[in-house]
Amino acid sequence: MEYKPIPPSAARFKPQIIIHGGAGNITPETLPPDRYSQYRESLLTIIGKTHHYMFTPEPSTNTFPSSLSTATYAVALLEDNPLFNAGHGAVFTRDGYNELEASIMVSHPGSYPKRGVGVTGLRHIRNPILLAKAILQHGEDDLLGRHSQSPSANMLDVPNAQGHTLIHGPAAEQLAKQYNLAIVPQSYFYTQTRWDEHTRALERERQNPGKSLATYSKEEYLPQGTVGAVTLDEQGIITVATSTGGLTNKLTGRIGDTPSVGAGFWAEEWAEEGDPSGHAELRCRPGPVVVISNALKGLMADCLPSPFSYNPAFKTPKVVTTRAMAVSGTGNGDSFLRTAAARTVGAMARFGGVSSKEAVSKVAGPGGELEKSAGDRWGLTGEGAGGIIGIEIAEARDDNGMLLDARCGVLQDFNCGGMFRAWVDRRSHAHFRVWQPDGSTPAGYESEDVFGMDLRRASKRSEPIAL
Repeated sequence: MEYKPIPPSAARFKPQIIIHGGAGNITPETLPPDRYSQYRESLLTIIGKTHHYMFTPEPSTNTFPSSLSTATYAVALLEDNPLFNAGHGAVFTRDGYNELEASIMVSHPGSYPKRGVGVTGLRHIRNPILLAKAILQHGEDDLLGRHSQSPSANMLDVPNAQGHTLIHGPAAEQLAKQYNLAIVPQSYFYTQTRWDEHTRALERERQNPGKSLATYSKEEYLPQGTVGAVTLDEQGIITVATSTGGLTNKLTGRIGDTPSVGAGFWAEEWAEEGDPSGHAELRCRPGPVVVISNALKGLMADCLPSPFSYNPAFKTPKVVTTRAMAVSGTGNGDSFLRTAAARTVGAMARFGGVSSKEAVSKVAGPGGELEKSAGDRWGLTGEGAGGIIGIEIAEARDDNGMLLDARCGVLQDFNCGGMFRAWVDRRSHAHFRVWQPDGSTPAGYESEDVFGMDLRRASKRSEPIAL
């Protein structure tokens, strides 16, 4: 009996998204119900608006936006919201400055030559994520030295971003001006909430030398994380975008994990023989390929937008699986740097033969590499605390290029009190979480889920939905 494979042209993925708004000492004691409701409303509104954007065809091409466009759209909304430690709402350094960082990376190496870039030490860029995006998009011209700009008086010699992956401070801000991005005064980033956190923490440290840190508190949620988005588009390209103000009361000039490739973010795509992280039937073992089970059909339906048929083949094909993943971290950035956390997730998935979901848990889950990195200081200094979100996909094809299996899913795990996050499931229902995976909340808190809220219908409206 012959099977009816899916031609490569039909193997298009359903766009997906997951976002986060920070992680750390987030507990019912540090996050009262009214503050919880603000985060819930904000994240669900942002995921709703982004879902609307993600499924609105672009007039020029009649296709949905790329994952790069969708990820930056979501993170720009997070940067503009004063609840979150990025953009308008960024934390202060010990000296009272706002110094912002951002990064972006795509999984497919052919999309943009640089693949990933980071910017840091920004004091006047309204939306740092848009600067990271612009540098990535100009990558090919910059690598080849095209479209150079001559320096003006009293300016640095910054003809373009050249071949650089990480750009700091005045040079990065000069590029933003060349790209005509919004420039704002330092006062734009000020919020009373962040200033009060800044001054209270410094005072606690002064009153309790050797016993209290200005960067972490057991009694208060001091932001030490980021905001981020991971998105998947129709073509199977995953983008990760991350932005932050850094650690509360960090040293002026400190560079964290958010702009550092492999620490706070990572994305890649690779091919491997067989399907070592997937289903046993596709691992090139002797014997026939079996009929896809209903459960597996459900997994594939999550990834593929249209119905398909598949019949068993009584031969063992040569199987090559193309896998891709992208992750964004949030939490204590210095611990992410020490463990190269995001790249470690990718390396475990690529070279360890495990799913990206399992790799995320091994790094960011309870007892994982991040927690281990804190040693006996775990729970005392904020070290090791954090979480990771992401998306993974896999396509298994035979030697004729016909699709045998496709799967995809969102990734999330954390080792600390909580992680603000939201995503949209295959039914186009929005989900919000701070604490438990099952969505349970303490008494007095709103449900973490938006049961029955169909964003697919909402996205057909002329205006983005506000949940």
